[in-house]
Amino acid sequence: MTPDHPQPDYPLLARQLGALLDTRDWLTNSAQTCAFIMQEIPALNWAGFYLQREPELLCLGPFQGKPACHPIPFTKGVCGAAARSRQTQRVDDVHAVADHIACDADSRAELVVPIVVADRLWGVLDLDSPTQGRFTDDDRAGIEALVDVFVAQSDLA
Repeated sequence: MTPDHPQPDYPLLARQLGALLDTRDWLTNSAQTCAFIMQEIPALNWAGFYLQREPELLCLGPFQGKPACHPIPFTKGVCGAAARSRQTQRVDDVHAVADHIACDADSRAELVVPIVVADRLWGVLDLDSPTQGRFTDDDRAGIEALVDVFVAQSDLA
């Protein structure tokens, strides 16, 4: 990160998120997780969950930020790629992605972490930033760790 935005202390954030999520309810925990990430991670303009409720389709879940695109097919965009591959997607410049879905024209960088429970895709956590190249490999690992806390403390079956 730049001096304006020091690297978050992800181990500390994981402990804080664990303390915040004091229920097993996935809806409450997903809303709290979005709010926590928006508050604690600098240079974001959107943080939210997309849920797989229909085959090959992501439906909008709890989020923080501007109104969002809904639904997102697995065949489109960075969220679709994360859902399809079940691999975290880290994109420095979303405008360079041919099938990018532009919900907010201000977004430049994106990080999407798939959430897989019992070998089934539950959904994805999507983070957007107006700063090109915003997400580092440390951010990827740190956000994946926050997703692990969310999964461990929520009933997602």
